Amino acid sequence: MTDLAALEREIEELWELPPGEAALGVAAVEETIRLLDQGAVRVAERTEEGWAAREWAKKAILLYFRLRQSEPIEVGPFTYHDKVPLKGNFAELGVRVVPPAVARYGSFLSEGVVLMPSYVNIGAWVGARTMVDTWATVGSCAQIGADVHLSGGVGIGGVLEPLQATPVIVEDGAFVGSRCIVVEGVVVGAGAVLGANVVLTASTPIIDVTGPAPVEHRGFVPPRSVVVPGTRSKDFPAGTYGLPAALIIGQRSAATDLKVSLNEALRSYGVAV
Repeated sequence: MTDLAALEREIEELWELPPGEAALGVAAVEETIRLLDQGAVRVAERTEEGWAAREWAKKAILLYFRLRQSEPIEVGPFTYHDKVPLKGNFAELGVRVVPPAVARYGSFLSEGVVLMPSYVNIGAWVGARTMVDTWATVGSCAQIGADVHLSGGVGIGGVLEPLQATPVIVEDGAFVGSRCIVVEGVVVGAGAVLGANVVLTASTPIIDVTGPAPVEHRGFVPPRSVVVPGTRSKDFPAGTYGLPAALIIGQRSAATDLKVSLNEALRSYGVAV
């Protein structure tokens, strides 16, 4: 069993070395990427205060890029030229991968994951039974929970730098509608539903409009919230215009059957997905 504390110390020491000398620690870097690939290490962890980045794991990924050379990769009729090999052994993992889906080595896919023609980048972690639908992308270091559905064309942003920045988190049971964009370390709470075309950045106002007065969040979608695209008016010298916002218009039920509660939410609030 790998001593993670010792591995972390070695990666931290390598990070401080000049690029030429860092090559001496290639074994430690390769071991970290192997552990990320197997899910034994994650780039972010949940603490009592919330999600936090494991900076040393991010440093290992950046060192991996620095230490490797691009080389041809042939997959059937396709040819690539990259520094990072592709993930394999999908049958052993119990993962379904539909051509031409791509997962890079150093990403982790749990049992029961389905990849339609899509892309999963290094450092990402995808939980059990999650569907990554057609043309969806899971960016570097993004953490996607179990029983999540990322619909067609969803863009989950990658966050490698700055090192202390928490990656995008989509917690268990969330549903992310078609063409949604979630970037800059936004956390989507468990069981939340994002309607089609919702765009969430760290600065996007996420406004709960279900009560007598609006309640605003930034960078966080509360669990089981039903969210749709919206705007908020702002006055400019040239006139009043609507700036992008996201509106929480209801709550998904806490039913144990995820499909039943999802269908109820979509029907009750008329959310386009």
